[in-house]
Formats: sequence, C-alpha cells, structure tokens
Amino acid sequence: MKNTTYFLLALAAAASLASCSPKGPYALTNKVYKHQTDSVLEVISREQPAMLQDSLGVQIPSEWVGTVNFNARKPNYVIIHFTAQDSAKQTLKTFTLVKPQVSAHYVVAKDGKVYHMLNDYLRAWQAGISKWGSITDMNSCSIGIEIDNNGHEPFNEVQVKSLLALLAQLKKAYNIPTANFIGHQDIAPARKPDPGPLFPWKLLATKGFGYWSDELLELPPDNFDYATALRLIGYDISNLQAAITAFKRHFVQVEDSPVMSQLDLNVLYNVYRKY
Repeated sequence: MKNTTYFLLALAAAASLASCSPKGPYALTNKVYKHQTDSVLEVISREQPAMLQDSLGVQIPSEWVGTVNFNARKPNYVIIHFTAQDSAKQTLKTFTLVKPQVSAHYVVAKDGKVYHMLNDYLRAWQAGISKWGSITDMNSCSIGIEIDNNGHEPFNEVQVKSLLALLAQLKKAYNIPTANFIGHQDIAPARKPDPGPLFPWKLLATKGFGYWSDELLELPPDNFDYATALRLIGYDISNLQAAITAFKRHFVQVEDSPVMSQLDLNVLYNVYRKY
C-alpha cells in the first residue's frame, strides 16, 4: 500500500510546502505553483472507466477497478545546463514568468545555493526538442539542473561542490545509472551549446556521474565506424558534424571542430565501449 500512495503524498507535500511559504519576492509564483500542483492532484485522483464505443457507435462495457500495484514514474536521467544569463536571480525570474515557457528542477547559484523549483516527479520544460538514443521526450524522464553561468566563464569551486552534492542525492534517490548524467548539447547537438567545454565532466565522472576516457588509450581498429559509435552512446547523428562537436565538448574538451582527429577517435573508442 505504501507504493500506491507515494506519488500522491509527494505532490501533496509539495503543495503544502508551497502554501506555507513565507511572503517574499516569490510569494505569488509559489501560490501559482500550489494551484498547479492541486490541479495535477485532481487529475491523477480521478477514478473513471474508459468511455469507449465500437465502430457502430455501440458503447463498450467498462469499469474502474483500482490496482494496488503502482508508483510514480521516476526520473532516469539528469540533464545539466548553463543558464546563459547574468545571475541566479535573473534565472529565477525567467523561470517564474509564463512567457518564456522554460523551467528546470534546480538552479545552482555561484555562491553554492541550490534553488529547488519543481518537484522531481513533475515534468520541467528544460530539454526542449531533443533526442538521446531512442528517447525523443527527454522532459518526461529527466531532471533538469541549471548552473548559474553565462557560458563563457569557468564554473567556480563552490557551485561545483554544491552540484556534486545534489547529483549524489539524486543518483541515490532514483537509482540513476552512471551513463545517464549528460548535458543539454548532448541531447540537442544542433541546437544547444551547454554546459560547454569549460564544464568539469572529468571531475563528475570520477564521482560516478557520467563516463570519461581512461588515461591509457588504445588505437581503434581499422574498421572502426565512429558515426555508429556516437549513435550507440546516444547521440543523434542526423547532423553528424553537430554530434561530433557535442561529443568533443563533453569528452575531449581540447577543441571542438566538427572533424575527428586521431585523438578524438581514440577517446571515442574508449568511451563508447563503456556504454
């Protein structure tokens, strides 16, 4: 019975917390959040049979019988972004306005403060048009984390420390596989540049969040098909040059031209064998 009520309790708790939020600059948006979660609770609590008709318009008998075996659809990926804005405050404002139509579950500020903006079980609008492997709706299976960074500066030690703590919590809570910590450019290589070549993917990999190449690299075989290797990792290779650039920004971080050097091939061969 615990599993049957977990999601309802989680959403109810989120709504309750929002309703108890103190007054401040986000009091109004917290109120809207509560209204939205109340709407979600109302939808998933409906107990009505499917209303079906056959090809002649005759109603097909149906009945609601609640199962006792279910739980929430948990997130299975973490997508990391940079905000491409000037401050965490600016990003919080963006994510609390209707017009931009964008959001994320978490924002990590430069001072290390972590803003939790959406219950982890709910679907943020952060991945957009994207693809990873056979998944074309990344929003429905991922948690989005925005790092306060304009895209042209190093990620500072304080915010990276907070990010690592957050990733550790998410990985443990949802049993997220090591391979499933990826960047926005990985899933949208022709459209997005974040989190960029300055992001410390190697450090994250040493902590179990994503993969990195080994120190010693062997040459790939003569028949090594790098396009297929990129696809097997998860990249959308419909725009192969964009996929190459995305891979190099994540796993090589020396330069990001859309051409595979021998070093790039060596790294790719090593990395794809981990997937």
